[in-house]
Amino acid sequence: MHYKMYEEMMEQPRSLKDTMEMEKSHMEKISEKFKEFDKIYLVGCGSSLSTCLSSKDAMNMISNRNLEVFTGYEFFYHKNLEKENAGVILTSQSGETADTLAALRRAQDEGMCTVSIVNEKESTMMKESDDAVLTRCGRETAILGTKTYMTQLMCLYQILFAMEESSEAQNILKDLEKIPSITENLLKQTENDNKDLAEKYANYDIFYAMGSGPNYGLAYKLAMTMFMEGSVKHACPLYSGEFRHGLIERVEKNIPVVFLDAEYPGDELTQKSIEFSQKIGVETIIYRMQDYANINPLLSPFILIIPLEWFIYYLSHYNEEDPGSTRHIGKVRY
Repeated sequence: MHYKMYEEMMEQPRSLKDTMEMEKSHMEKISEKFKEFDKIYLVGCGSSLSTCLSSKDAMNMISNRNLEVFTGYEFFYHKNLEKENAGVILTSQSGETADTLAALRRAQDEGMCTVSIVNEKESTMMKESDDAVLTRCGRETAILGTKTYMTQLMCLYQILFAMEESSEAQNILKDLEKIPSITENLLKQTENDNKDLAEKYANYDIFYAMGSGPNYGLAYKLAMTMFMEGSVKHACPLYSGEFRHGLIERVEKNIPVVFLDAEYPGDELTQKSIEFSQKIGVETIIYRMQDYANINPLLSPFILIIPLEWFIYYLSHYNEEDPGSTRHIGKVRY
């Protein structure tokens, strides 16, 4: 049986290509403007927050720019924002997310430059922002976000890394151009293995998701929107460096831990956590970027998301859940 999420996963390569073709020159102009700001805020909720987390952590590995991530209402209520010479990039699939919209209006009231990345041309955020990037995905129905996650993440990387003139930043942008074709290949190559993996873990109810650097943002998405919203499983995201502060005391044989590894500096602790977990017999599910693509590791979230999507898709299926539907969450649909 194919759920709507299946179709939207298959649309990811085209969505990425179309977005880059139609918005790249626009995003380059945004980069030129934003690189002059002393402070840049990235704002989002749910999957959109995860793209902000990943892009910020990726930038932090090559740049000393002053970037900060907020959820919508955290930004709205914050009393100590740096308002002078500041820009705000807001992310939302629908362009109607209430708390992100509140953050947009707060930023504008404070005189900050605002740019929204959204997937709905007629949305409020698209109309009210000083500028906006439209991801070219068509309508997305599945609640956990597939093609909108990928295109939104690509836009953030394009805008942020284009601010930097270093050779490393330029190499990342060159590898970013390979993502659509890599995505197309991974959709074909990783389905069966993750279908089998999902069947193995179908009866487990609690999962931990762990990563360092840009992979923490992916771990956050995996736990918060993929496991909990998509598969209706309990899940918790964790920075690799925090494994020994809490989770080390709670890992048990019947609670799987999903490890995301890209050989970042912080993944030294990821590897130690894997070794510890395996030593005491914990169920470990390991996704290593190097098993899937040979590009800059800072692009790991783009790579690992594809096998994870298949895992969640079939995990939901084996539990008789539609991975694109929800019980309580209401998203704006037009």
